[in-house]
Amino acid sequence: MNPLLSTLQPYPFERLKQLFASVTPNPAYRAISLGIGEPKHATPAFIETAMLGGIKGLSGYPATGGEPALRTAMAQWVQRRYGLALDPATQVLPVNGSREALFAFAQTVIDPTQPGARPAPGRPKAGGTPSGGSDAHEVASVGAPVVVCPNPFYQIYEGAALLAGATPYYAPSDPARNFAVDWDSVPAEVWARTQLLFVCSPGNPTGAVMPLSEWQKLFDLSDRYGFVIASDECYSEIYFRDEPPLGGLEAAAKLGRSDFKNLIAFTSLSKRSNVPGLRSGFVMGDAALIKPFLLYRTYHGSAMGPVVQSASIAAWNDEAHVVDNRALYRSKFAEVTPILAEVMDVALPDAGFYLWAAVPEAFNGSDTAFSRELLALYNVVVLPGSYLARNAQGFNPGAGRIRMALVAETAECVEAARRIVQFIQSNVH
Repeated sequence: MNPLLSTLQPYPFERLKQLFASVTPNPAYRAISLGIGEPKHATPAFIETAMLGGIKGLSGYPATGGEPALRTAMAQWVQRRYGLALDPATQVLPVNGSREALFAFAQTVIDPTQPGARPAPGRPKAGGTPSGGSDAHEVASVGAPVVVCPNPFYQIYEGAALLAGATPYYAPSDPARNFAVDWDSVPAEVWARTQLLFVCSPGNPTGAVMPLSEWQKLFDLSDRYGFVIASDECYSEIYFRDEPPLGGLEAAAKLGRSDFKNLIAFTSLSKRSNVPGLRSGFVMGDAALIKPFLLYRTYHGSAMGPVVQSASIAAWNDEAHVVDNRALYRSKFAEVTPILAEVMDVALPDAGFYLWAAVPEAFNGSDTAFSRELLALYNVVVLPGSYLARNAQGFNPGAGRIRMALVAETAECVEAARRIVQFIQSNVH
């Protein structure tokens, strides 16, 4: 077996299952789960109908690059959403959901035979062990390639790095700055060995959106050290402000980087169109990175089936259902957030469908104890924030917080919020 498989960590929901193994939920309440971030709104009927149009294509093998009509629909959406003109043939590539693509992209980009990123002209590759402590899964092996990711983070980033033969380095989010990632805390010697940087904007679990100044910082670092930026943007269409979140390619264009050098953005229909079971998305950006990624996917057997392509074309070509979906989330968050804010440190995020709340002092900062007791007494599932992060630089930035996915219907989310209020009040008084 591949020895790198032993480096993978249990998924957060496996850890949650273990945490709850000895818990008997209160049968007086019906079960409500705010744990898994799986869209629950109804799939638009026109997407289901469009799937039927792809059935006639089942008799042939689909192309890994997808049909021209699909790539054109994707490029046209990018034009409408971000004002960018991409070449559908070279700068857009269909993928089977952003999760699959994030993992596969790391396998394409990481070169485990090299100690670090491609150095900028005149800059030698750095060696030595970076600073940052001796926490588990911290960069430790001398000369190993590095993948930098935010902390807390989507666990695929970590798994993709480990199985590609790289070592993750965790850059913490800062609560004092709306959970923006503290990229300045990453030592120069780590950046010098970095081959890939994962960013997530809007962020999971915090909902924070990266501003243009932050993108400028990351582009400057990429130019200096030669690493690739993978921008996970699967929550980009669920937002609560008037202005939509800034995308990575959009930021690059604003800064004069029209070739999107060393930048690939990942997007998906799962959250945007309520079709997580469709497994459909696409990547966009640097044509010099798209080409080898297509080669990798050709051998990997990652072609999107014609039924999914047909449904995807319909989804990307329609915006009305996205506006309606966003309105549902806005209304839901407007009802739920004030209820919880009476007893918790929680606020409306920039975007996404999560609330990232601090555990009240009565629970001594234990997100796991809070989650266990809430399930036992009120039959509501939330996810401990520490399960979404790693101990790095001496602390776990997810500890003492919980993530609540407001994906169910409004009435169910409101009921869960009211139970959480009762739970907290019963412990405070």
